[in-house]
Amino acid sequence: MKREAVFSRSPRPAGLDASAPVPAPPNLTPSSPASTAISSPQSKLPKLQALLRWDFLAVFLLGVTLSLLAVGLFSPAFEKREPLTQKDLDAAVLHTLQTKDLPSQSAKAAASVQGAVVHVQAYVEDPKKKGSDIESGVGTGVVIKDDGTILTNFHVVSGAKKLRVTFFDGTEADAVVIGVQPEKDLAVLKPAKIPDDLEPAILGSSQQLAPGDAVVAVGFPFGIGPSVSSGVVSGLNRHFKSPEGNQVMTGLIQFDAAANPGNSGGPLVNMSGEVVGIVTAILNPTSARTFIGIGFATTIESAGSAVGLPPF
Repeated sequence: MKREAVFSRSPRPAGLDASAPVPAPPNLTPSSPASTAISSPQSKLPKLQALLRWDFLAVFLLGVTLSLLAVGLFSPAFEKREPLTQKDLDAAVLHTLQTKDLPSQSAKAAASVQGAVVHVQAYVEDPKKKGSDIESGVGTGVVIKDDGTILTNFHVVSGAKKLRVTFFDGTEADAVVIGVQPEKDLAVLKPAKIPDDLEPAILGSSQQLAPGDAVVAVGFPFGIGPSVSSGVVSGLNRHFKSPEGNQVMTGLIQFDAAANPGNSGGPLVNMSGEVVGIVTAILNPTSARTFIGIGFATTIESAGSAVGLPPF
């Protein structure tokens, strides 16, 4: 069948003979780069589709390879492990003890109560200078209520005209006596002001004590402190007779943690950080008034009754 000719609709330039043959452009052959460059977009589509298929296949194969590699690397982390044995735990604890510096039990016990320990100073009128006060005694107290109630020894505050207490943060305040039990050498003080973040000591039971149990005494020996000394419970249910012979106290805790004048009224603390007694006396057959290894503390049960605390 004879095909109809298709002609361009572009206007022919004037002066050109339609019947004249149009010379071919020089150096342009069907295989030349120029002929490829001006080929129609439809001629490139099969090649592009083939290229995309190969790219997709390459990405797919790469993903499979990486997945297999990841499984090979991390599968040991998900393997079932054997349960820890007591031997493993013992070895871990031993390693920690050998490689770490752990705080001592005494240090932790003292730290738990140190914020509740106060320095107590007693003053009397100066006989040589009217209107002036001089220090007549120094001791220690321990805060046992969050309202600032302080427990100390009666002999620390006895006969004082004025009392001054200093808290752990340096806060100073006047204090007054609100209760006494001379037969137990106990006194209860109430300060005029207290620190905002004051925390009372935790009270424990002396009924759980046994000879040989570790304890610490916290106080202001000779006004120095707060100072910490450690020792053990030496005995229970002891009695003590004052040097003047006019007072005998019973049911006391005997301990060997160093205590000196100024420790009176301070807490005796167990290893759980609980106050189990109030330091009240030291035994010293000489006039030196220094510690020779025997101290006594009123049980916290007896001390608690002085301020109306319920029995343990």
